[in-house]
Parts: sequence; structure tokens; C-alpha cells
Amino acid sequence: MRTARTFSLLLVCSLVVTLGACASGPAPRAWAATVCQVLAPWRTEIGNLTTRTQQQMNVATTPGQAKENLMRLFGGAQDASEKARKGVADAGVPDVDGGKKVADGFTTSLSAMRDAYGKARSGIEALTTSPAKDFYAKVAMVVQTLNTEYQASELDTSNLSSVELKEAFDEAPECR
Repeated sequence: MRTARTFSLLLVCSLVVTLGACASGPAPRAWAATVCQVLAPWRTEIGNLTTRTQQQMNVATTPGQAKENLMRLFGGAQDASEKARKGVADAGVPDVDGGKKVADGFTTSLSAMRDAYGKARSGIEALTTSPAKDFYAKVAMVVQTLNTEYQASELDTSNLSSVELKEAFDEAPECR
């Protein structure tokens, strides 16, 4: 009798786990709100890092100081992008047709941005600072590559194939 009861309990537990694994993801509005909450600080951080670096670059600095500032900028942007990617991944898959494709698109885009910043940081780190003219010319090439890779990785939410998600992004206060 005890074995039958244990078996029944195990069967019920395995059904609960199986059904729980099949549960749908977050509703479109909840998912959009979470994604926007994750991306807002990321955008702010990228903007702040860029502004601070531009301010520092406008002050008379040595190539060594410029190199340090740029490495800090790109490293900070890389870290912020990874944090945003993780936050979006943690948001799960929205409960809409094609939800996995949409969620994967967001995380893939943020991964590519993270990688572009990491590559830029490594590129700056590898530069020698003299002669100064050569250093700044090579910085411009690294930044141009970053801009190209960054633009290629951008995700255009206006092309979402889900009407529910389009509405959710338009309506969620977190996304305004």
C-alpha cells in the first residue's frame, strides 16, 4: 500500500513539474513593461558614459588619458549591455505567436552590442599612444567599426510581427 501511495505521489509531482514547464510566458504587456524597465537604465548608462567621455576628450588630454577614458567608456558600455541582455533574457518569452523569436531577437541584439563594445575596448587597449597623430587616426577607425557593428545589431521594434506586442510597447507606461 505504501509503495502505491509513494508511486501516486511521484506521479502527481512529475505531472505538476511537467505542466509547470509547459506554462505560458508572461502576457505581452507584462513582458514589454519588463523589457522597457531593463532597457531604460541601459540607455541612460550608455548616454552618460558617452557624455562623460566626450567631455573628457574635449579637455586637453594626452593620448594615454584618452586611451584610458575610451577603454572605460567601452568597458562600461559592454558591462551595461550584458546586464540589459541578462535582464531581457530573464524576462522570459512573451505569450504571443512568435514570442520566442521576438525574445531571441532582443537578446541577440543586445549580445551583438555587448560584443561590439568589447571589441572596441580591446581595439583601443591594443593601440600604442605614440605618435599621437597615429593613435587618434586608429581610434577613429576603431570607433567607425564600433558604429558599423552597433548599427547592424540594432533591433527595430516597429517591425514586431505581433500585434499584441506592438500594442503593449505602445501602451506600457514603462516604454514611454
